[in-house]
Amino acid sequence: MNTESSNLQDWVGRTETVEDVVTATPCAGLAATLDYEPMRPAPGTPLPYLWHWLYFLPLHRQSEIGADGHPRRGSFLPPVPLPRRMWAGSQLSFHSPIRVGDAVRRVSTIDGVREKSGRTGALVFVKVKHEVFCNANTDAALTEFHDIVYRGAAQPGDAAPAPQPAPASFKWQRTIAPDDVLLFRYSALTFNGHRIHYDRRYVTEVEGYPGLIVHGPLIATLLMDLLRRELPQAQVRGFEFRAIRPTFDLHPFSVCGEPAADGKSVHLWGRDHEGWLTMDATVTLA
Repeated sequence: MNTESSNLQDWVGRTETVEDVVTATPCAGLAATLDYEPMRPAPGTPLPYLWHWLYFLPLHRQSEIGADGHPRRGSFLPPVPLPRRMWAGSQLSFHSPIRVGDAVRRVSTIDGVREKSGRTGALVFVKVKHEVFCNANTDAALTEFHDIVYRGAAQPGDAAPAPQPAPASFKWQRTIAPDDVLLFRYSALTFNGHRIHYDRRYVTEVEGYPGLIVHGPLIATLLMDLLRRELPQAQVRGFEFRAIRPTFDLHPFSVCGEPAADGKSVHLWGRDHEGWLTMDATVTLA
C-alpha cells in the first residue's frame, strides 16, 4: 500500500447528507426490470424492501468521474489507492415504511476503514452507515451498514478463491438470465457508472474478469424479490447479505430460498450455473 493509505483513518466519522423525494417513475422502471407490470404506484404506497436504492443517486459531474466510471475518491469516500472496488455486503434494519411521495433524507457516515493483506495482495474494507429519515421524522425509517472492499489490479497467475457449494436443498428457486440489457437497465436506474457492469472491454482487459459483473445490489434485490413473490405479506425487520463470489453475465444463475422451521427468518442465497454459492443472505421477519 502506498503512502496515500496512511491517512485513510482520517475519513472515519466523515458525514454526508443527501435529500430526495420518493417519486413513482423509478419504481415503475425497477418493476419492469424485475418483470412486473410497470405501474406507477400511488402516493402513500410503501416501497418494497431495498427499493430505496433507487434514490439518493450519485449525481456527480462528468468531470468528476474516474477511469472506472465511479466518482473520483477523496470527497466523501476515502482515497483508497487500489483500483478494483466491489459492494461486499450490507446489514439493514427496517424501522418504518418509506412511501411514495415522502421527502427523504439520507445521512451517511464513514463508520470504519480496515486494511489487511489477502492472498492476492492488499485489501481495504470501508464500512459506511446510512440512515434514512422520512418527512419531518427524527427517527430513522431505515438503517443500513454498507461494506465496500477495494483490491489491487488482477495479476497473471492470481489464484481464484476456493468456491463454496451452495445449499443443495431449497424450497424456492428462480432462474435469472443476466443479459446486457438487464445490467444496463439496473445501472441506469441507480445511475451507476461503474464500467464493470456494462463495458465488456474494460472489465475483461483492465480489471481482468471473464465477463460483465452482475451488480451485488441487483442480486440482493432479486433475493428479496423472491421473498416478495413467495411470501407477499411478509413483514421484514432485518436483512443482511454477503457477496461470496462474482456473478458474470456469461450464464444464467439462480436465486434460492428456504424459510426457517420456526418461521422467524428466511435463508436466501445466489447460486451460479456450476452450483457455487455467490451470495448468502438472511431475512429476519417481524
